[in-house]
Amino acid sequence: MIKHVTFGLVLFGGLMAASAAVGQDIWDRISDTPQTLGIQNGYSVYETGAFELKLVKDSQTMASLIPRSDQTFDYVPFEHLDKRGGDGLYQLGDINIRLRESGKDEWQDFSSAGHRQPVTPISAGQGVLAAADLAATFPEDMPLKVFRYWEEVAGDLVLRFKLVNSSSQTVEIGGLGLPMIFDNILHHKSLEEAHHQKVFYDPYIGMDAGYLQVNRLDGNGPVLLVVPHGKTPFEAYRPLLDDPTPKSVTFEGFHEWQVFTKGYAEEEWEGVSPWNAPQSKEILPGEALEVGLRFVLTESVKSIEEKLVAENRPVGVGIPGFVLPKDVKGKLFLRYPENITSMEVFPANSVSIEKVKAKDEDWTAYEITGNQWGRVRLTVTYEDGTVQTIQYKVVKPETAILADMGSFLTQEQWYEDDDDLFGRSPSVISYDYEEQEKVLQDSRAWIAGLSDEGGAGSWLAAMMKQLVAPNPEEIAKLERFVHETMWGGIQYAEGDRKFGVKKSVFYYEPDSMPAGTYRDDINYDTWAAWSKKDAGTTGRSYNYPHVTAAYWVMYRLARDYNGLVEAEQWDWYLDQAYETALAMVEQAPHYAQYGQMEGSVFVYLLKDLQGEGWSTKAAKLEAVMRNRADIWESLAFPFGSEMPWDSTGQEEVYMWSDYFGFDNKARVTLNAILAYMPTVPHWGYNGSARRYWDFLYGGKISRIERQLHHYGSALNAIPVLKAYRDHPDDLYLLRVGHAGMMGAMANITADGFGPAAFHSFPSTLDIDPLSGDYGSGFYGYVVNNGAYLYEDDRFGWLGFGGNVEEGASKVTLNLTTGAKNAVFVAPAEVWITSRAGKISRVEYDKKSKAITVKLTGDQFTPAAKVKIESAGYQLEKGQLTPNGEISLPFDEQSTQAFTLVHNE
Repeated sequence: MIKHVTFGLVLFGGLMAASAAVGQDIWDRISDTPQTLGIQNGYSVYETGAFELKLVKDSQTMASLIPRSDQTFDYVPFEHLDKRGGDGLYQLGDINIRLRESGKDEWQDFSSAGHRQPVTPISAGQGVLAAADLAATFPEDMPLKVFRYWEEVAGDLVLRFKLVNSSSQTVEIGGLGLPMIFDNILHHKSLEEAHHQKVFYDPYIGMDAGYLQVNRLDGNGPVLLVVPHGKTPFEAYRPLLDDPTPKSVTFEGFHEWQVFTKGYAEEEWEGVSPWNAPQSKEILPGEALEVGLRFVLTESVKSIEEKLVAENRPVGVGIPGFVLPKDVKGKLFLRYPENITSMEVFPANSVSIEKVKAKDEDWTAYEITGNQWGRVRLTVTYEDGTVQTIQYKVVKPETAILADMGSFLTQEQWYEDDDDLFGRSPSVISYDYEEQEKVLQDSRAWIAGLSDEGGAGSWLAAMMKQLVAPNPEEIAKLERFVHETMWGGIQYAEGDRKFGVKKSVFYYEPDSMPAGTYRDDINYDTWAAWSKKDAGTTGRSYNYPHVTAAYWVMYRLARDYNGLVEAEQWDWYLDQAYETALAMVEQAPHYAQYGQMEGSVFVYLLKDLQGEGWSTKAAKLEAVMRNRADIWESLAFPFGSEMPWDSTGQEEVYMWSDYFGFDNKARVTLNAILAYMPTVPHWGYNGSARRYWDFLYGGKISRIERQLHHYGSALNAIPVLKAYRDHPDDLYLLRVGHAGMMGAMANITADGFGPAAFHSFPSTLDIDPLSGDYGSGFYGYVVNNGAYLYEDDRFGWLGFGGNVEEGASKVTLNLTTGAKNAVFVAPAEVWITSRAGKISRVEYDKKSKAITVKLTGDQFTPAAKVKIESAGYQLEKGQLTPNGEISLPFDEQSTQAFTLVHNE
């Protein structure tokens, strides 16, 4: 485990930061920076086939990039250029160089943004829009001459650099960075303005096959792709931490495309396992090195791969994704005009690769099987020398991960102390994996206080695990937690705040506590060290779904299984969940106006109330939720939260919009999700929803940073997969949704610890040591945990959450999911779910379209409880209830099967 380094950052007024206030503070802190870019001397404007390009005359850096198809949109932060025109403030067109001369050990850094001076325009050949000698921006003793060219090549905009060794010594380039400056600055913007005007962008760090995709926040096109021009590998994605624009909840910061990284690997990144092997380039005296990037547009996020194919770029499609359980036979499909000459795996033998026949001859197909837990890099080399890297994460089988995680949560993280002064015993409490100890104190009250996402995450994960992999010993402990700590502790049990949920049961109030209660080595002088009164308030709605989900799980366990729950009957837990859901709106009306993380639990709760015939309570809950959804329907982008911009509200907004038939709002919500949830051949970014500030609130390494597979991944997979089942021909949705769901499994350690997220900074590239808010994402995995059988025109029969066996007449999917409780047969558009009993395999008859389902049970499940959602199928034997349900007693071998036949 890499020891952590904490970067100091300002929390702008705590969780209640407003966009305008944050933005003003940001600009105040750089307003005194002398403006040296030269914008007062004007701009040069050019047109290419796709863009209107505006360059600052003095610097020849990009000021504006507007697609000609939409003159209202700008991909770069032109509106902030008058404030971001000083030294050190990066622009698109800058270059960073780390080098050393022959015979020297020390690396030297040079940047065109460091000390601005007007560059010297130079004449160039045909197609060149503008060119410059950048010597004036670099020190005189730099041993390289740098020339920059803005060109139009075959209708595309190209940025090209030529580096010439003007010294008498060989120069080794160990760092070559091209800053990617696009407009992700959300300061002063309303949600509607941000969605219409701003972008998020993510990398595929895939060497010569790498690219950057720049998506509008609203998810609409066109989408900007930045791809290599010439030999310009995408070796790493480095955050530009030296750019003085302060990062905040409204600004993630900028990164650069790193072509070579050996100089960083030997210094700041030493001891870290990088995505790609660090490279450098030696330039002999008089020799030149050229690198470049090309800017192209594609219609939508879903057409990115098609555009890459059209641009003759290498494309890789992984099925079911790039998080690969050991019992899953993954498929990898590659497409590039050149033949493959070699495939190298690092670490050696960590995966097995077998070439298989591709249905579409334009693609090359492989079967990938994981052998060794951990990160895996696959390097593919083509005949023309193009190198593509693909990043996998091999994990244990999902069932084994669940077993390990349940054990870790209820043993290593199980806290029991009758003398605890804060009433936290017994519970599953936060954990520091770096120190291998429970977190009983933290300056952020919620972390040690069992509530808010960062404190409730661990016990929520332990509860949700039981829904898909119940364990009697673990459930016995969690029953105690529910009745001794949650009900009457985290949640009020009497008075006018009945069913209200506290922000934290841990608090900082040294004057009212015994001497020595609080550690001296923790800084409690922050807004986050809540007093007892503040910690006990019930006005933060985000705490209520956690508690509702816990009761809902206990209801399901008591209702669907025999002998697992003893403290109360099923109806008590269902009523507790119902009352908690209502209490959220009654006691936390301000925040309840927003979509909640895990808010989909209210949809599932409502359906269970309806299924139990509790019509009065179901009608009341539905009316309360309809009032919230009606407001969302009236807003253009109803994705707010306590933050100026957020990525967690979409889950609940989509699910209620879908439930109430607000199709337009559901579509708008889905588009916004797809804008920041990419699909690329890299397990860390594939399906990883946008989140960049929660390391401050739920992590140990506290900084603004793109988080990989934070809880947003699996939560936003809920609407994506629901949308897929409604549009079963859309493989893109299935790939993104499944990847997001598996993101919740990707970061779990080999011994079962669930961390807050994975750090994307190349100086770290490791999990955060704190458990934090992991449980919210694991909730998304649990309620999403289904398998999918899909037939694709290019790739043939595909399995997500299961292995496919194709025979002459039948196709079989053998399930590998952790729950084995749901399967979607895409050609038949049939969704089969089981509340009790495991679905082991599904057979689909290609001719008759009949579906045979095989199930297994255990001593706690005497009968399978299955629901069929389909308009075109019926039971071959027997009859479904009006709700599409069936109960099937298991035989002596605890097995059962049934067949669905197609209504001709």
